[in-house]
Amino acid sequence: MSEVSTVDGRTVRVALLGCGTVGREVARLLTEQADELAARAGAPVELAGIAVRRPDKHPELPRHLLTADAGALVESDVDVVVELIGGIEPVRGWLLSALRKGKSVVTANKALLAEYSAELSEAADAAGADLYFEAAVAGAIPLLRPLRESLAGDRITKVMGIVNGTTNYILSAMDSTGANYAETLEEASRLGYAEADPTADVDGYDAASKAAILASLAFHSRVTASDVHREGIAGVSSFDIAAAKALGRTVKLLAICERVTADDGTESVSARVHPVMIPRSHPLAAVGGAFNAVFVEADAAGELMFYGQGAGGAPTASAVLGDLVAVARNRVLGGRGPRESAHAALPVRPHLQTPTRYHISLDVADRPGVLAQVAHVFAAHEVSIAAVRQRDRTSTASLVIVTHLAPEAALEATVEEIGKMDVVHEVVSVMRVEGED
Repeated sequence: MSEVSTVDGRTVRVALLGCGTVGREVARLLTEQADELAARAGAPVELAGIAVRRPDKHPELPRHLLTADAGALVESDVDVVVELIGGIEPVRGWLLSALRKGKSVVTANKALLAEYSAELSEAADAAGADLYFEAAVAGAIPLLRPLRESLAGDRITKVMGIVNGTTNYILSAMDSTGANYAETLEEASRLGYAEADPTADVDGYDAASKAAILASLAFHSRVTASDVHREGIAGVSSFDIAAAKALGRTVKLLAICERVTADDGTESVSARVHPVMIPRSHPLAAVGGAFNAVFVEADAAGELMFYGQGAGGAPTASAVLGDLVAVARNRVLGGRGPRESAHAALPVRPHLQTPTRYHISLDVADRPGVLAQVAHVFAAHEVSIAAVRQRDRTSTASLVIVTHLAPEAALEATVEEIGKMDVVHEVVSVMRVEGED
């Protein structure tokens, strides 16, 4: 492996790829806080160029810094590449080229990291370069560095959190107003909380990419977005929200990453994104609006909570600048940041083997023996019932069942069989339950 190059007291030159909401803030802060950044890094940090698709569309930026040729800017005499474009190609090629030439990379590209983190890390290791990506998950919240460094001596058992502001805004609004999903999504779009095409957010793709990054760091294993079970919030109804309220719970879209130990002692990683009911007493339940929060459980540190602005230009730029100062300081001093830690190499547990709990709402015939018949199906699939609530109507009864932990496959099979029973008129709602013993 080559030695880390130093800047020998000269200016640390930065190439900025992309100048959207976050990029504009990064460019502004690099200029306005130049003296402070230099003091923190140990050398001046200079913006050497900005790659944008259409330079003529950015009159607010110095014309001599703008270029439409991102590849040429990466290959120029720069020390650090800050990537804020997003997507996979051609960004992946640019960053690999930079790393292989020993240039440090700072990126907020969660989709790229969730699929190609191993390749990027290997390129960085081979050249002795830095790869930093704090802004890829939870915006300004200092989360990845604590997982990567502060908790490196501990054994993390679970990471569970709200990592998408759009879905949290929608579910929080549904909870407070009683409106349905479609109405709330329309309002979120009008207020700017949802993109014109909200698919990546509401279908869980954004959160799944972040879950892959969190699981990889927390459990020292390589986890990709394709390993993460994903469900969005489009199926969450106002009935689900009301049912959760009646039980002292609320509904959140959570990224859940767990270290799972089998009966024989073997360990694996579970990574999933889906709506869940959590008790209103849980710290994550109080996280409203577009805020993010992540709950971490570790053997020695216990329970930790990270909370703050999960998106936006200035908050995300704060995380990018923090990484930039770190890599600049490393180049000035001739050191380097932490390398990829994948030594545990834990396998990813198949989704259907993952233990979870269900909240199931049924409309059933209002006659004696129905509960016993339903309970028999649960017992046949070895699913234990934790609680039952029943409310009579005119000719039907509403039955709510909460289970103990059971494999996902057993719970799915139970619900499927119950739905075929003559005494069950409708399986109204099925939702997982988290945050309870």
